[in-house]
Parts: sequence; C-alpha cells; structure tokens
Amino acid sequence: MFGKLKDGREVHIFTLKNASGFEADIIEYGAIITRLITPDRNGKLADVVLGFNNLDDYLTRSNFYGAVVGRVGNRIAGGKFTLDGQTYTLATSGRGPNQATLHGGKIGFDKVLWTGEATINEGQPAVRLRYTSADGEEGFPGKLEVQVLYSITKDNGLRIDYTATTDKATPVNLTNHSYFNLKGEGEGDVLGHELELRAIHYTPANAGLIPTGEIAPVASTPLDFTKPRTIGESAAAAESPQPRNPRGYDHNFVLDSKDGSLALAAVVREPTNGRVMEVLTTQPGVQLYTANSLNDPRGGKAGKPYVRYGAFCLETQHFPDSINQPSFPSTVLRPGETFRSTTIYRFSAK
Repeated sequence: MFGKLKDGREVHIFTLKNASGFEADIIEYGAIITRLITPDRNGKLADVVLGFNNLDDYLTRSNFYGAVVGRVGNRIAGGKFTLDGQTYTLATSGRGPNQATLHGGKIGFDKVLWTGEATINEGQPAVRLRYTSADGEEGFPGKLEVQVLYSITKDNGLRIDYTATTDKATPVNLTNHSYFNLKGEGEGDVLGHELELRAIHYTPANAGLIPTGEIAPVASTPLDFTKPRTIGESAAAAESPQPRNPRGYDHNFVLDSKDGSLALAAVVREPTNGRVMEVLTTQPGVQLYTANSLNDPRGGKAGKPYVRYGAFCLETQHFPDSINQPSFPSTVLRPGETFRSTTIYRFSAK
C-alpha cells in the first residue's frame, strides 16, 4: 500500500519489471507513474521520472507528476464548448481572455482514485486501472468508463493503452503527464538533452496557450526539431506565449504520422550517460513542456531540488482546444464507439 486518502480509502502500488532490470511503479491515485528505473550505457540504474515517495506530497504538490490527465487533457478555451447544440460550462483557471479549462478541471483524472488490478499483457507484467467518470463530472456530459493498461515490454518500454466508452457524446483526450530527466530525477536541468521530433508542423497559440486554429511549419523557427538538437539551444530562443514563461517550451506539435498507427513521434538522447528515450504513439499530436516554471527546493524522491528546466514532458494527445476547433482532429466520443490510444516510452542506452 502506498498510503490512504483522508476518507480512509487505500491507495495501492504496483511494481512492474522485466528481466533486464527495467522497472516501473504505478499507484492507483491519479494512475500515476511514481518511479521508472532504466540503465545507462554502463548499466547504472536511475529513476528518470520526477515525483514523490509518499501520497501526501502527491495530494498537495503534484504538478501532475506522472499522472493520467483527463477527461480532456490540455486546454479548452474559456471553459466552454458546444456539442450537438448544447453548451457546456467547465471550471477554469487563468484570468480574463486567458481563462481555460486545464487537464479536466479542478478534479481531473489525476486527482481521483482508480481501481487497479495486476495482469499480464503479451506475456509481460501489467496493471489495469479503471475509473468511472459520472455524467456531469467537472461539467462534462456522459458517464465515461475509462481503462488504462500499463505494461512493461521486453525491449525496456512502458506501454500505455487507453480505452473509454460513454453513454452520451462527450470530448475525450487522455494522456500521461510524466516529467522525464534522463540524467535521473533531481539531477539538474535537461537543457543538454538532444531532442528529435517527427513533426514538421505545430499549432500556434495565443497568450493563454489556446491554438489560433492555424497549422504552421516549424521550419526556420526554434520549434524545428526535425533534426536532433539540444533543448537548451532552442529553448533560449523559444518565445512562450505566456509572459510569466518568456523562454522554454509549452507547445503542441502536429505529428507527421496521421493514420492512427503506432508510429515514432520523438527521440530524446542524454549524451553524458547514453540514455535514449523513444516515444511511439497513435495520437496526432504531442505537447512538449520543458518545466519552465518549475522551482521546488524541497525536491522529490531523492531530496534534490527540482529546478527550472529540470525535466521535459512529451504528452501524446489530440490538439489543445480541439472541441472548439472544427479543423482539428475530433475529440468527440459517441455512444457505441470506443476511444482507443496507445503510447510507448521505450528506453535504451548507447
């Protein structure tokens, strides 16, 4: 057991591992990845995700570390959308024209207790987590039945399979919000990490990080990662739409693969220790976030400070505010349909 909620409900932890020492810990609260152990080129193991050793910190300091976010990850402009002629109003953060619903609202899927069950997937250890989101929860229509299957692969991957069904039409955009540092959690910034993205386009956004609706080329901009380059080289020039984060990334990239097949989206390399992380997904987009506002001297599991640019997130997803953007791939799930999505974070060392 990982801990208890204030109402006495127990939060269980599941450990998944393979024969090579690759290991992941998952808890039922928020369906959070709390620990991810992988070797470097010399066989040295390190935990490469930010997070905490206890439930209380996740309840009070989470920052979405390692969690599944939904029912709609990322932002919905103004906290409103219209579906089948009915307008729905959601909880928002921000002020004035920058108000938006972020990651499902005040109590999104990252802040609820899922029900976990150990299982096997393709001969490898796995955990299946279930959650039922009631009709009207956080303002969204429809009773949504959600399952997330985490499984270890033989080639040092953590595979995440999402499924969902509904009894009313509703928007759905599920993703995982892990913060990665391939040097190890708490080991300084990630500006020296080399990033390659299979994306020749991105979605420009306004000051509230809401897409304008345009699909723009990354060529000749700091968002061009079509060839490997360090995050720091580009972050120094990347203007964020948010005034409080004048540098760094919080941008949605339009992935080149558009047929819904499982395809390579990103490769991240840490030159000093040789760790490599590949991201494969069926989703059409990925949000790159470089922890621009992270500043936590208390740190996490190892007690080392979490600093600005101390991690990167690659959140595989549909585009932000898709429910209000008719030209974007649809996030609407209807009765009789099943939402399905797969992402794999695969690790190696060179």
